[in-house]
Amino acid sequence: MSLPKVFISRKIPEKARTLIASLCDAVLWNKDEPPLREEYLQKVKGINGLFCLLTDKIDAELLDAAGPDLKVVSTMSVGYDHIDVKECAKRNILVGYTPGILTKATAELTVALLLATSRRLKEGMQAVENGKWGTWKPMWMCGQGLDEATVGIVGMGRIGHTVAHCLKPFGVAKFLYSGRTQKPEAEAELNAEFVDLDQLLSQSDFVIACCALTPQTAGMFNASAFQKMKKTAVFVNSSRGNIVNQEDLLVALESGEIGAAGLDVTVPEPLPTDSPLLKLSNCVVLPHIGSATFDTREAMAVLAAQNLIAGLKGEKLPCQIHS
Repeated sequence: MSLPKVFISRKIPEKARTLIASLCDAVLWNKDEPPLREEYLQKVKGINGLFCLLTDKIDAELLDAAGPDLKVVSTMSVGYDHIDVKECAKRNILVGYTPGILTKATAELTVALLLATSRRLKEGMQAVENGKWGTWKPMWMCGQGLDEATVGIVGMGRIGHTVAHCLKPFGVAKFLYSGRTQKPEAEAELNAEFVDLDQLLSQSDFVIACCALTPQTAGMFNASAFQKMKKTAVFVNSSRGNIVNQEDLLVALESGEIGAAGLDVTVPEPLPTDSPLLKLSNCVVLPHIGSATFDTREAMAVLAAQNLIAGLKGEKLPCQIHS
């Protein structure tokens, strides 16, 4: 009996690759960069399972190219807006993802980005490298501190809750949060207060976006939102680039409407090197590395492999997306 055919769209950790190869006829795109679209469409022809990444566009065209034998699409990501889930459901294709695993790593990176932005680490490093570090000056390189600050978290899910937990020892005075539902556990543990978005924006010293990309959140951080923030506010986004209107953010940063911004996600990715955001001293941009720890990436890959294999066997996926 022939093994199920699988396409793995990128170089992945060895443990996950070995697991798939032991049970499947796997074709691996053994590169860090994705295949070009036309080549991708060729590689998926006749496959039974697809192991993909969040930068892969899994739409009707690709599903057509794969053909009727495709049973499961497994993405090595918690986000799945790159997959047409409804189209997969129409074709009875199961879709798996990797939630939970990257929570701590992404929360750590969010805190690191917040600190780098608020304490002006980018400017400080440039000052050292460019010979601008002179005599000690009382007000030079001063930034926004967390002690006695109000931190607003938009989206108090797993990552938002963990970010708040990490920030609590810094002496944060108050946590505000907004989202679709109230979170009693966050209120009990963190003494957090559930407020509407406008109140969060206007009262927070730090505004941290931890929300999923949905039709409701797309572009929500726009000119109107930035106008409601304090002029000293630090904005941090480690969720999805599309929740921010980057043109409006640029204006807000250049005009002093908000104090600073830290971004681990942008539109597009990678951000072009001539982007005006990269020229601002009050904007720190990272290359979408929220989950980039060795253990986290391996665990994500293994779970994605387990989802893939379960789908090929006709079993319930460990972590399945339902349309």
